[in-house]
Amino acid sequence: MDMERRQSRHRLLWQLQRLLPSPLLKATPPVHAAALAALLVDLRYWPWSVAALLANHLLLALGGLLPRSRLLGPNWTRLPVGADGIALTIDDGPDPAVTPAVLDLLARHGVRATFFCVGERIRRHPDLAQRIAREGHEIGNHTQHHRYVFSLFGPAAMRREIALAQASIQATCQVVPRFFRAPAGLRNPCLQPCLARLDLQLASWSRRGYDTVTADAEVVLRRLTRNLAAGDILLLHDGLAARTPDGTAVILAVLPKLLAELARRRLRCVTLSEGRG
Repeated sequence: MDMERRQSRHRLLWQLQRLLPSPLLKATPPVHAAALAALLVDLRYWPWSVAALLANHLLLALGGLLPRSRLLGPNWTRLPVGADGIALTIDDGPDPAVTPAVLDLLARHGVRATFFCVGERIRRHPDLAQRIAREGHEIGNHTQHHRYVFSLFGPAAMRREIALAQASIQATCQVVPRFFRAPAGLRNPCLQPCLARLDLQLASWSRRGYDTVTADAEVVLRRLTRNLAAGDILLLHDGLAARTPDGTAVILAVLPKLLAELARRRLRCVTLSEGRG
């Protein structure tokens, strides 16, 4: 009962945090106002005003460049307190050359994952997207076009990219995503208000294998499993996956060993929504 109460309080806290700006964002207008006021009082204060503005903007930039940062708002880097499993998340699909084999492997091991799908790829491969949902996996929003300049978008363009993906997923799979992940994890201060408006939670990861750039499956596996523990969120890719020397998508070389290791450690896989409780 105590655990249930803690989890309930944790969920309520997350809901409130999604609706409120982060401390850094709340501090930004006063910093700008104070810098301007100092200049109006005495122009000799300009070095201090410039330094304050530079420091503020540096923090804002770092918050967007560091995928696991919470400087710009709530960000799941681990499952909530009390979670007894790990979440396997798979990005950038669906890809007809890779995703079916990923789904076969997950089904063989009785594992459910969270697929962060790109809206236009959902539209291009509706049968595959519907299979993901039909087999009990969760689908998250990974924008409509997966543009690497996403973090440079203003609020209107950012909201449009996210809303289009949300509509593509809902129309094709009859599910409404609850989680969002930015392309490459990069974002800017415009994102959190967009997510709050669309009732989406930003989710990053605690462990990634860099399987879009590393062709060695054993290296990717070690990165994912080193000090692995309950609550971890793992990141792999079925889209844009690197290839092993024999041409196999790295995720297909990693998954069998990863799932066997999870079973050996008695760590069950949950979707992000299951982890939220």
